[in-house]
Amino acid sequence: MRLNGLKFMLVACFSLFLVLISLPAGANEEVAGEKLDPAKVIMEHIQDSHEFHFFTLKKADGSEFHATIPLPVILYSKERGLSVFSSSKFHHGHDAYNGYKMEHDKIHAEDPYVHVYDFSITKNVMQMFIALTLLVVVMLNIAAKYKKGQGVTSAPKGWQNAIEPVITLIRDEVAKPNLAGKYKKYLPYLLTVFFFILINNLFGLLPGSANVTGNIAFTVVLGVISFFVILFSTNKHFWGHIFWFPGVPTPIRIFIMLPVELLGVFTKPFALIVRLFANMVAGHIIILSFITLIFIFGEMNGIAGWGFSPLSIGFAVFIYLIEIMVAFIQAFIFTNLTAVFIGQAFEGGHDEAHH
Repeated sequence: MRLNGLKFMLVACFSLFLVLISLPAGANEEVAGEKLDPAKVIMEHIQDSHEFHFFTLKKADGSEFHATIPLPVILYSKERGLSVFSSSKFHHGHDAYNGYKMEHDKIHAEDPYVHVYDFSITKNVMQMFIALTLLVVVMLNIAAKYKKGQGVTSAPKGWQNAIEPVITLIRDEVAKPNLAGKYKKYLPYLLTVFFFILINNLFGLLPGSANVTGNIAFTVVLGVISFFVILFSTNKHFWGHIFWFPGVPTPIRIFIMLPVELLGVFTKPFALIVRLFANMVAGHIIILSFITLIFIFGEMNGIAGWGFSPLSIGFAVFIYLIEIMVAFIQAFIFTNLTAVFIGQAFEGGHDEAHH
């Protein structure tokens, strides 16, 4: 009970911190005479960027201090060749640099006839590198301990205690029921997908971080990889049921069953892509919506803004707690559905595996 209370207080403090660091930004907009645009604010927070932005403070002299971590910009054009510099050169989009300008986190050449290829390391890319590095380091460290006998001849310690039950869960509740005797072949892939999605889901809940799994490009890549894994796992039984469904009259087989079954081959990875993307981006939008409600009420009346703040923070804390749970659930669902689709791909293969 004490631990749960401590977790709740930490999340509440975190949400309050988010509101407090957002207040200067809201004040700056009011001073500038601009009306708060909630949709614009929310979209800027969930979209990709060329820097990690944490908060903005207005100094006494009217200037602004931006707490950011700039990322490298890598551009190529046939006219100007390769250009590599820090995103801080753009001064948050206010200045142009070396013939390039940044508008809404998109980099363009000042000359409209110059076509730019952007290979920059954005915060989504950087966070994926961090997540991948963390995954490799943790797993290699755990594997080294198992090689030494720790966790085999003795009780597991440290990260082994946390990771081993999860690996057992994926093996016993996902791989074995859906893949039967072939589960060992696909278990490394399923575990990699699960932990990679989980780490990125959890990172996305940190202030100033990138919502990688809420980016459609990220989920498309994962879905395409799963699509090829499913295709390479198919056999003659699978394709036989698609092109010549047994026990069905020929007209229905050709004009109804064949298009439906062929479409199903592509809708399976599409379901993986959309499900993960929609669920992860929805949680961030809801949390940000509750926060922006404070400023919306504040624009109507200052007392209403401060009066609504506790209620808004309370709802934001509640959704944040749910998002922590959703981070695990969505990683599990993506992995489980992938295993289900792979199992369906070698239809009839379960019996072969048992033999």
